[in-house]
Amino acid sequence: MAVISVGDIMTRDLLTLDQAATLKDAHDLMREKSIRHIPVVDTLTGKLLGVLTQKRMIATIMGLLSDYGVSALERRERQCRVVEIIDADFESVDASAPLTEVVSFFLKNKHGCLTIVDDKQCLIGIVTSSDFVRLCAELLNSRSAGSDKP
Repeated sequence: MAVISVGDIMTRDLLTLDQAATLKDAHDLMREKSIRHIPVVDTLTGKLLGVLTQKRMIATIMGLLSDYGVSALERRERQCRVVEIIDADFESVDASAPLTEVVSFFLKNKHGCLTIVDDKQCLIGIVTSSDFVRLCAELLNSRSAGSDKP
């Protein structure tokens, strides 16, 4: 398996939200699809606005619970727009970025995902730490399959 760039391992079939989505929308999507990162995009331009992480979502929900109680949580989640809580200060790379650069990003920043954008800053993919674990498993399996040792 010759993997050269982040484009070789990124996820292209993305689950995203737009700028009008609420915290409730994000909470439901994360729970339903078992994902931890949701890119938020501008519906008109397709440009990436930011990423909502599970950590940020949970912190926001805990704050709402603390301030308003359980009985008001769903209503408050519906009133909070994701653009108010996304991480808009994030790094992105293009699909040709070498994997060594991406590995350095994950090790230095302790982030769980990196967005992949085109030259117009439109989202084209995402790579997560899980993608690297999968890649590692594939490389280890191919290495052991090619080994003559028992």
